[in-house]
Amino acid sequence: MLLAAMTALFVGVGYLIGGPTGMAVALAFALVGNLISYWNADKIVLSMYKAQEVQADHPDARVRTYTSDVREMAQRAGMPVPKITIIEGDQPNAFATGRDPSHAAVAATTGLLTMLDRREIRAVMGHELAHVKNRDTLTMTVTATIAGAISALANFAFFFGGNNRERPGGFIGVIAIMILAPMAAALVQMAISRGREYEADAGGAEISGDPQALASALQKIDAYARGGRVNINAERNPATAHMFIINPLNGHGADNLFSTHPSTSNRVAALTARFGGKHAAPAQPEELVSPRRNRPQGPWDQPQSRKPGPWG
Repeated sequence: MLLAAMTALFVGVGYLIGGPTGMAVALAFALVGNLISYWNADKIVLSMYKAQEVQADHPDARVRTYTSDVREMAQRAGMPVPKITIIEGDQPNAFATGRDPSHAAVAATTGLLTMLDRREIRAVMGHELAHVKNRDTLTMTVTATIAGAISALANFAFFFGGNNRERPGGFIGVIAIMILAPMAAALVQMAISRGREYEADAGGAEISGDPQALASALQKIDAYARGGRVNINAERNPATAHMFIINPLNGHGADNLFSTHPSTSNRVAALTARFGGKHAAPAQPEELVSPRRNRPQGPWDQPQSRKPGPWG
């Protein structure tokens, strides 16, 4: 329904501004740009975040467990095993990218592997595998293409429609289209992004078999992200924020029109309503100060005398 609304908006705006020819030109313009980025999405994003591919024989026990769990869940879900990577960063988070399940990659930050226990990490990566299985990258590429076409049409309005008084609303109508059409397209695009997060939560809970762990992980990641652990690369590239399981940008998440992610409380409530059972309590303030002190212990926890891993 949201994609249909986006398409209807494009057709309407295109016809008002440039007629059938204007629509075709704008769509072609948007398609070229988005297809290039879609075809190389995994390479672009992984390079942007300096992600490093890891294998099952990695020297760090936590990374070995992470890779083996992703492989096991992917195989159990009947999908190709994606490229498995890690990103240097204190903020716990994760994302998936790639044009299809056969050319996909998943990434987890070193903070995620350090601060969450094994059940929670499995649940988070189950969520990312659900994105891959659901081909959400394709869905978001389609919406980006149409949204880009609408923005292109709005820009064309100045050149092709500004002086045509026969158009509805005249010059004022053209100005209104330039401002309102891209805004409406962005709102629909955000709504689609939020909808895919809910679906990935449900799919991830099924893939990992542990909805309670996913609810707990979402709360912990959100608490750490809002507690001052900055994702520097994400702050430099805010356009990629929608890819992460939790918005990596500092600020207060809200399930509103201008949010790329649903609020964490709404996501936890949706998981509870769908799968039942109790979810973990939100992370307490002291956990933000010393996250290793109170967090559940995972099978990879090592004595403090040992080095934490290859990332220092």
